[in-house]
Order: sequence, then C-alpha cells, then structure tokens
Amino acid sequence: MKKKTIVIIVLVVLIVLSIIICWRYYFVFGEGIKAGNLNFFVKKGYVFKTWEGRLIQDGFKTPAPGTIQSNEFEFSVTNDSIAVQLERMGGRFVELRYKEYLHPLPWRGMSTYVVTEIVTMKAPADNNNDLPFTR
Repeated sequence: MKKKTIVIIVLVVLIVLSIIICWRYYFVFGEGIKAGNLNFFVKKGYVFKTWEGRLIQDGFKTPAPGTIQSNEFEFSVTNDSIAVQLERMGGRFVELRYKEYLHPLPWRGMSTYVVTEIVTMKAPADNNNDLPFTR
C-alpha cells in the first residue's frame, strides 16, 4: 500500500511540474506585428548562440511632459532562413510578426519576443534631397 501511495504522489508531482514548465516557457502569451527600422541584428551567446535584434519604432509621445520614451523592440529569431534575411536589412524599415512567451529559454533567445515572419521590408529613405549648407 505504501508503494502505491508513493508512486501516485511522484506521478502527480511530475505531472504538475510538467504543466508548470509548459505554461511558463512554451505557452504563447501574445502574437502581433511590430514595425520600425532595424537597428541591429547579431548572433551571440556563451553556450547557445542565438539571433538577437532591435527594432526602433517611430514616435516620441510620452505620458509625462519633458521626458523621452524608448520605442525599442528587442527580439530573438529561431529560424535561420529569417535570420539570414534580417542580417541584410540593417537600417531598413521592416514589419515583423512575432510571438510573445512568458519567459525566455536559453536556446530560444534572450528575449520573450520571438520573430516568426518578415511581413514587409522597405529600402532606406533616399536622402538625396538634402542640399549642402551655403551662406
């Protein structure tokens, strides 16, 4: 009788732990699209080399007057084909579809946001309209 009770308790604990781990690390909390200029994109890490990037979004509205709000979106990429495309898009305007997880995993990246698709990409703005400074 004691063995059955111990086995049942161990099974219940394992099931509860697996549900908690799945909820914290694999449950998709949100999905969406972010747009902005790709600031940087790099592969880094000590043990797990992951693709990390930052998108700078337009706008400077802040709730408190006289302060500046950061409009940065930091993300990770797990798909190598998406990473190869983003490597060549520095400074360009991009729209990225992402999934938001509750917590990051070391092999998935440093961010809770994981990009799953590049929706659109535009070339950098042409600055040929700038005239040289003259007096």
